Amino acid sequence: MINNNNIEDSNDNKSELGFFSEVKSFSFETIKIVIFSLIIIVGIRSFVMQPFFVSGQSMEPNFHDGDYLIVDEISYRLGDPERGDAIIFHYPNDTRLFYIKRIIGLPGEKIEIKDNVITIYNAENPGGMKLDENFYIPSEKVIIGNYIKELKNDEYYVLGDNRVASADSRVWGVLKKNFIVGKAWMRPWPLDNISVFEKIGY
Repeated sequence: MINNNNIEDSNDNKSELGFFSEVKSFSFETIKIVIFSLIIIVGIRSFVMQPFFVSGQSMEPNFHDGDYLIVDEISYRLGDPERGDAIIFHYPNDTRLFYIKRIIGLPGEKIEIKDNVITIYNAENPGGMKLDENFYIPSEKVIIGNYIKELKNDEYYVLGDNRVASADSRVWGVLKKNFIVGKAWMRPWPLDNISVFEKIGY
């Protein structure tokens, strides 16, 4: 004898099991996507690029207080920082702080600042090369004071673009390479000043 009630109960159980199996499968796939997304995001922020907010006026007219920047960290893992790069780094006297300045002098060079002129002495220019900064700051920008510094093989000389309102290598000394985080790559905010920063044409 066939019991129709048992057949119906059996079909209901199968439907419920199928439903829960689908929910379980969907949940597992969702969790995997979330985990993989987090790994990618954390990896990008930790090793490739991360956000940075500009604070203060030391890099005007190119970077302003409140600018939101994306920092390229990968380029300096593949090559060395270059003159003209606007870099983000740990402030040597307090590594909890991040600064943004522009690279002026490279390792092994001698930097002379005199009468508002920057002169670079290196193997290619033993007699000195006057630095042309018209790519990024107005020619009338004033550098207060005269300075001279010889850089070691892991040292960089950095200045703010707004020379009269910047604490930089003139104040706290040279910057060692291991303090450098990366270079400014893109400004996505504010929306009326979105920019991608290209290499300076030295």
